[in-house]
Amino acid sequence: MNLTIQGIGGIIIVSHHLKRNLPGRISMNRTPTAELIRPTDFDGIVGQAHLFGENGTVRRMCAEGYLPNMIFYGPPGTGKTTAARIIAEGSGMTLRKLNATSASLSDIKDIIAETSTLIGTGGILLYLDEIQYFNKKQQQSLLEFIEDGRITLIASTTENPYLYVYSAIISRSAVFEFMPVSAEDMIPALERAVSALNSATGRSKTAPRDALLHIASCAAGDVRRAVNLLENAYYSSGKEITKEAVDGFTPSVIGNFDRDGTVHYDLLSALQKSIRGSDPDAAIFYLAKILEGGDLPGACRRLQVTACEDIGLAYPQAAATVRACVEMARDLGMPEARIPLSEAAVLLATAPKSNSAYLAYDAALADINTGKGQSIPPYMRPSNNYAGYKYPHDFPNRYVVQQYLPDDLKDRKYYSYAENKTEQAAMAYWDKIKNSTK
Repeated sequence: MNLTIQGIGGIIIVSHHLKRNLPGRISMNRTPTAELIRPTDFDGIVGQAHLFGENGTVRRMCAEGYLPNMIFYGPPGTGKTTAARIIAEGSGMTLRKLNATSASLSDIKDIIAETSTLIGTGGILLYLDEIQYFNKKQQQSLLEFIEDGRITLIASTTENPYLYVYSAIISRSAVFEFMPVSAEDMIPALERAVSALNSATGRSKTAPRDALLHIASCAAGDVRRAVNLLENAYYSSGKEITKEAVDGFTPSVIGNFDRDGTVHYDLLSALQKSIRGSDPDAAIFYLAKILEGGDLPGACRRLQVTACEDIGLAYPQAAATVRACVEMARDLGMPEARIPLSEAAVLLATAPKSNSAYLAYDAALADINTGKGQSIPPYMRPSNNYAGYKYPHDFPNRYVVQQYLPDDLKDRKYYSYAENKTEQAAMAYWDKIKNSTK
């Protein structure tokens, strides 16, 4: 393929002619290194020993000749597609592959039609990648054939399957979680990548272990990302792949952060749980991950929710303080927004905790959802002209014994004072007043 590079307005455009103008040879048909080193057996899968190691769950099932419907769930680049291919190739069944991002209902119908032909005699194994992109109707179309065994499904997804996969398919499948791959576990895959690149280019470049660990750390658990980063560094290095070459391809936004995916919500959840657990160090770490991932609005929202849900009445001023920090962060923008938000995160993590109001609401909602409390006491209704209503301000201490809940809930207690200074003081105050009226 003949290529040339031409600069227009600061943008590099590569056009298909005059290869002689380039210092090297560029192949437009080169197979990506990540594909070249894709494992062909379970031993080559890194970081998922709980599934494919010597005593791994999936490996043991396959060794017994047992192949249920399976859903592989986990972040990108953790081996889901590779594992599905290995299982499919060893099954002896007719293999069909679909990617839910581009497949249609017509594609599904074509595969279903094969189940009644000679092709489907031994069963059809359908590998469905990114199943979360199939709508309910598309997923339902497979159900009958999954149930009777004419189709065995191996589906993969980066999203929580219990939220995105039709429940009837979930109930007929074994769900396996793939974990982010540690930097240490990635090393064998990166070493294979170096060997593959040397073989493809006829060179003998080396990669020190510290450089490989650096690459793996930058990839944040994603093997495919690590291999791609290594490949870029390989072609920009001399005889040795250096950390400096790697840094040239590492953006300031670090980590496996998918704004619309599960990883994104996992980080937000981890931030709140760290604050709830009173761990300021973990709270700051996850806040930094979220902000460096570009989600300032998400961080602001989650901090405000946490102030009300987890600190609550133990330190009521926290909500107002966090609100002020959030408004300041929005005015400042990044990178300065990190300053007030880090203060908010530490304040919440070190503050006393109470979810008493939150629990009270949920308890009331549970009664509402079961149809209780339909009739408000008549003396509290404008339509009854408040006849019989006792106005608390007319009584000592601004309190009078009176039923406010509906008759069927009159003795119900939703709120319980939590064991913190603020709520205990409120409880003591009201105990004194209410006891004086008896």
